[in-house]
Amino acid sequence: MTPSSKILSSKLSDLRLFRQYAYVDGKWTHGEGGREEAVFDPATGEALGHIPWLEAHQITAAVDAAETAFVHWRALRADERCERLLAWYDLLQAHREDLATLMTLEQGKPLPDARGEVEYGASFVRWFAEEGKRTFGETIPSHIPNAALGTIKEPVGIAALITPWNFPLAMITRKAAAAMAAGCTVIVKPAGETPFSALALAELAERAGIPAGVFNVVLGEPAEVSKILCAEDRVKALSFTGSTRVGRLLLEQCANTVKRVSLELGGNAPFIVGPDMDPKEAAFAAVAAKFQTAGQDCLAADRILVHESIHDAFVEHFAERMAALTVGNGLESEIDLGPLIHRQAVEKAAAIVDDAISKGATLVAGDQSQAPGENFFMPVLLTNVTHDMKIWHEESFAPVAGITAYADDDQVIEMANDTEYGLAAYIYTHDIRRIWKIMRALEFGMVSVNSVKMTGPPVPFGGVKHSGLGREGGVTGIDEYLETKYYCLGALGSVSGS
Repeated sequence: MTPSSKILSSKLSDLRLFRQYAYVDGKWTHGEGGREEAVFDPATGEALGHIPWLEAHQITAAVDAAETAFVHWRALRADERCERLLAWYDLLQAHREDLATLMTLEQGKPLPDARGEVEYGASFVRWFAEEGKRTFGETIPSHIPNAALGTIKEPVGIAALITPWNFPLAMITRKAAAAMAAGCTVIVKPAGETPFSALALAELAERAGIPAGVFNVVLGEPAEVSKILCAEDRVKALSFTGSTRVGRLLLEQCANTVKRVSLELGGNAPFIVGPDMDPKEAAFAAVAAKFQTAGQDCLAADRILVHESIHDAFVEHFAERMAALTVGNGLESEIDLGPLIHRQAVEKAAAIVDDAISKGATLVAGDQSQAPGENFFMPVLLTNVTHDMKIWHEESFAPVAGITAYADDDQVIEMANDTEYGLAAYIYTHDIRRIWKIMRALEFGMVSVNSVKMTGPPVPFGGVKHSGLGREGGVTGIDEYLETKYYCLGALGSVSGS
């Protein structure tokens, strides 16, 4: 037994959920060029296993498989596809503890958070299983004599799904369930840091009776795989969640094949606190919004903007609540923050903090000597954060909180919109006039008022500006994988002269 299998055999009830192969056309596939990549537990640095890097012709083989499967998958009735997706959902629920454990091992998030992600990810499978039966067309009142006009919805074809490491299960199900419910077949390229959640999904999809070629998982060097999928004309849609920099590159690469592209990119969420708020209530909410997934979340509150009248009290309560957070291995009990995904993320976080301090920010808390391992970063609180600092403009993707005071609503609107990103924003105030004014003026795709939680299956998740294109979830999420076909049915003999 290898060291990696010993680690997992002591943690998982069903070892078949741990796969070290790609999954193509219903078969577990190894690489042919001998290239492979180790996958590490970010909390301990131990190798969990290895994944193969597929050769170019093997990626093309996945497209071949998806093309063949598409013919039969799209021909199924919507309720037949629904039944298979619901069987997949049931298996995700039945194996949620193993799936959560696997996720914590490869991603690092605390086990309760991982359990929450399994539940969240499964909910999209159920949602789109039902939504697939509601892809209605329209009847159009005819302006043409003796003709019936209307539309029907049809699947676009093969969809390539490129997903990130911070939510290794839910980002796949949110995309794949929508595409598969629409009648598309999918090729998933998970992040190399967290491939095992994707492969466990493939194992359960197979058990659920989802036919070979409908759900494929390919592994390899990201730039190589994405280049092939973007250039492949048979791939009709591409959905990507990740950085804005990579999103721009993929959009360019998809241009020649004119794909349907949906992008969920970076965020730089403002958290606005009005003067009427209880500073303790708002501070505790801000801590929750900032430190979810150890700050490695596109919805994390990056710029905390507090009215000057309650600023000092807010900072005091924020520091108090932040100090109560526990940092450690996500498999241990009562852990709030796990490790960052790798050492480079720690170095980036440290650089952002150092830059802010060098430009005048005040370090209120954040002693890195207390970090329990090299991939851990202790929560940091900075005040007097200003526009010229990296923390203002860059998505930190780390447990680094920056607080800035503001004087009035007009100023905070300008400050909040001072970013190229436009994914999510938070407002905390009880004044309905202030809520309406700020909510309408914010240049963000999603605004949450007096609530940290804002996502879920019914929600059209997505941003504006450089935060992406399209929406995932909700009644519009399935539209990313559907084409509208218009028809005109003319009556025989209605043509003039016939």
